[in-house]
Formats: sequence, C-alpha cells, structure tokens
Amino acid sequence: MPNSPIIIAPSILSADLGKLQEEVASIEGSADWLQIDVMDGHFVPNLSFGTSVIKGIKTSLPFDVHLMVSNPADRVDEFIDIGAKNITFHAEAVKESDTRQALIQKIKDGGATAGIALNPDTSLSEVDDVIDSIDLLLIMSVNPGFGGQEFIEDVLGKVKEAREKYPDLMIQMDGGVDDKTAPKCIEAGANNLVSGSFIFGSADRKAAIDSLRSQ
Repeated sequence: MPNSPIIIAPSILSADLGKLQEEVASIEGSADWLQIDVMDGHFVPNLSFGTSVIKGIKTSLPFDVHLMVSNPADRVDEFIDIGAKNITFHAEAVKESDTRQALIQKIKDGGATAGIALNPDTSLSEVDDVIDSIDLLLIMSVNPGFGGQEFIEDVLGKVKEAREKYPDLMIQMDGGVDDKTAPKCIEAGANNLVSGSFIFGSADRKAAIDSLRSQ
C-alpha cells in the first residue's frame, strides 16, 4: 500500500451536464483532480464531450484527461491548450513502442504529465516498454465506455503486481469505485481513484469523497 496521499478525481461523465458548473462547484475543496472522459465512438462505443464543453468550466481543480479514443495523438494538443494537468491514453489504442514514446514526449513537451491506461483484460507486461517514461498508470476496473458499471475484482491482482514492481508510480483506478471498493483499491496499491456515479449520485458530495479516502 502506498504511503502517498490518496488523490480523488471525480469523473464528470456522471455529472448532470445541464448544470455542469454547479456540479463542479459541489466538489471544489473536496476533490483533488477533475477527470474528463473523452470518448470517440470508435475505441469505445460511446461518445462524450470535447474541449468546447470543458473550456466553459470555471474551477481550480486540475484537469485529468482520459483519452478513450483510437487516435490519441490527434487529440492531445486541444487538451494541452486548455491546460490539462495529466493526459492518459490507452495501451490498446497505441501498440507500437516508438509511437507510444513519441506520444508520451508530446504530452510532456506540452506541459502535462503522461499516463497510459490498461483495460481489465490487458496484462501489465503490455506496457513494459514505457513504464519508466510515464507518470501515471491507469488500471481500468470496468470495460471503458460507460459509467455506472460493476467493479471487476480480478484487476486488483494487477494493481498489486504494479505496486510491487513500481513502488513510486502513481497508480490510478477507474470504474465502479465507491465506498465499498475504494478500500480494496487502496489496499492493493492504488493512490489515485476516479469515481463518477458514486460521487455525483450522492447528496453530500464532500462526505462521498471523504469516504473514498478512508479505510
């Protein structure tokens, strides 16, 4: 289990987009990052918002951009331009090592940190080629594309393996994270938790966020 503070990144995919500014304001002061899920209808079957929506958000929370897209290299610049703190792309979308390294460098050159994501069925060894170059490893605990899915417990073994091999790496988990599954994530070694439905479905957003940090 990591000694670093647990970062909580609410996903606005589960927020009420009709009152997005109000939704974001409800987590200010409690959350650490704001996760922006970007879906293209190709890499995953769903579609989501782009920078036109994000530009209108007034917040002090850093943007954590999760690119669930087939062509992440084509989308990086637009999120760098709005000041993204972290940009994560999927290992399954970019398979060639040289291309991955170039994309990581592009993200870093733009002033953001770089992450790579693994779907539940993708092994940790799939990112051996870039593990020393990334700032964040995102281990999905649902199949990407839709909010509100059930947590896949089998991925906890992958998290434990990653923490043992890379004790200083930021390990993020995304999918089905709530007050019941968060302690398991943290115990396995995650130190960055994305939660959407649980937080934005709670009447008391601060209490919901605080419950994710506690064990």
